[in-house]
Amino acid sequence: MLIFKKVADLRQWLDQQTIPVGFAPTMGALHDGHLELIRMAKREGCLAVASIFINPTQFNDPKDLEKYPRTAEKDAAMLLTADCDALFIPPVEEVYPPGKDLTIELDFKQLDKVMEGEFRPGHFKGMATVVNRLLDIVRPQRLYMGQKDFQQLSIVRDMIRQLGLSVELVMCPTVRESDGLAMSSRNVRLSPEMRALAPLIHQTLQWAKTAMEKGKPAAETQTEALEKLALSGLRPEYFEIVDGTSLLNVGKSSDNDFIVACTAAFAGEVRLIDNLVLK
Repeated sequence: MLIFKKVADLRQWLDQQTIPVGFAPTMGALHDGHLELIRMAKREGCLAVASIFINPTQFNDPKDLEKYPRTAEKDAAMLLTADCDALFIPPVEEVYPPGKDLTIELDFKQLDKVMEGEFRPGHFKGMATVVNRLLDIVRPQRLYMGQKDFQQLSIVRDMIRQLGLSVELVMCPTVRESDGLAMSSRNVRLSPEMRALAPLIHQTLQWAKTAMEKGKPAAETQTEALEKLALSGLRPEYFEIVDGTSLLNVGKSSDNDFIVACTAAFAGEVRLIDNLVLK
């Protein structure tokens, strides 16, 4: 696996390659969910390129940025096991050259305003900007992103559409621990007590799926799901049942062809997100 820190060096190497490039942008602190992005790229015949860049513009809380784990050596070793071809670990000035404003100004309608957008103002603008910048650097044929960050994936899909980018977005299913907890870089910060409670998030999503299939209206399902999470000892921020394309709330299961339940909850001081496709 080759490791690049400068845009020019990465571009020079990529320009010599003859097979499609599959790209997985990450912020490091890797787990098996990230490695699955690389494995999927390799299975689909791509040259697998990963990036590790802790993007300062998508943290609305400076303390969250400060606490974010930085484990580059361990991450590189993990990527090797997944047969990654190249790793891009740029310093901030390579991604955001001084004197250049690369911020993208797009109207995502409601996509960046609901759910995460309500609790993390400015987050998605920073995320879209850095993904667009990384796509401009790597110029992949395929972009691999995880389903766990479903709202992020929805916004990137809309950004690709609005900017007319020639890249295919591939959604990789959420990789879970044996007890159902979605793999996340934040899981290592969970106390033993909260780690035992955290799988209830996925269990509540599964309950919601069954409830909707039995005809319970989405609004009732959302209210009961929030109560279940709160009574368990978690602190839910939201539990929304939305159209999988527009992210607008749905009424009944029969009203939409693509329905996703999305939730965020605090387990102690650690904020966890998860989702489940209901239909």
